[in-house]
Amino acid sequence: MQGEAQHIRRVEGVKRKMSTVYRSIKELPAEEYLAPGHRLCAGCTAATAIRQILKAAGENTVVVSATGCVEVATSFFPQSAWRVPWVHIAFENAAAVASGIESAMKALYRKRKTQERINVIALGGDGGTFDIGLQALSGAMERGQDFLYICYDNEAYMNTGIQRSSATPCYAATTTCPPGKLSEGQKTEKKDLVAIALAHNIPYAATACPSYPIDLMNKVRKGLDVEGPALLHVLTPCPTGWRFDIDLGIDIGRLAVMTGLWPLYEAVNGVTRLTVPVPRREPVSRYLGGQGRFKHLKEEDVAAIQKRSDLLAAKFGLGPVRS
Repeated sequence: MQGEAQHIRRVEGVKRKMSTVYRSIKELPAEEYLAPGHRLCAGCTAATAIRQILKAAGENTVVVSATGCVEVATSFFPQSAWRVPWVHIAFENAAAVASGIESAMKALYRKRKTQERINVIALGGDGGTFDIGLQALSGAMERGQDFLYICYDNEAYMNTGIQRSSATPCYAATTTCPPGKLSEGQKTEKKDLVAIALAHNIPYAATACPSYPIDLMNKVRKGLDVEGPALLHVLTPCPTGWRFDIDLGIDIGRLAVMTGLWPLYEAVNGVTRLTVPVPRREPVSRYLGGQGRFKHLKEEDVAAIQKRSDLLAAKFGLGPVRS
């Protein structure tokens, strides 16, 4: 592979080489494996995340993509924006199909019918991961399937009309939990996907955001290089569903991290480490105020979300709120 060291996957006793560690934008591969001209919305940070993911993974990669925003907008027949082998499957079975590909490649290697070792990535949105595809993901992790599952999380079913999912944060407005006289929007907190994954005793799980590309791409490499299942949960702010200007996606993602609402961390063999320190947090009002989905919030709602940030800060060792 050009632009980065070749990474050998471990297949039944074959050791993998140490992964590349990126330290600056200048070190990133020049190759682009997501072609321009796709139909993703202007300002879509999921597209930014996919570019970063594929740069880190390299050309020797197969992507299994569940139905969702990214799948629909990158594969208008007869065109495709993917410059690596790519499979579209249903909402519910991305992890199952990735398991089959990974197992097939192991069998071919064992029978000496190929020497090729590939990266297998399963890709799903929050609806296809938190809700519809959770059973297949759980089964793959329990079996110890050797692939990287990546959830790009825009916190609702954006492709089908901005309906709530179990990743939608409390108080957010969607088309199925609109605010009004008798409702304040979403009533429940979002699931902790990384905690669910770690309950399966997998060797690697992490959070990421395309606003921090070096952090995201290094976590992709770690997830691919580890032996066994790995999960990467990527926050991808959505200008359409979150209702902010199309040039603000990266800033919104950065504010999610700086307010402590989206800590960037990784868990390696059960040991959790913060990867982007936040010595002084921004108040959550800065993050919420830039999004139309939160414009209905009352002071007590903002205070409740600030309390949520404070709890996360205590858990992950983030700093106090900037005065």
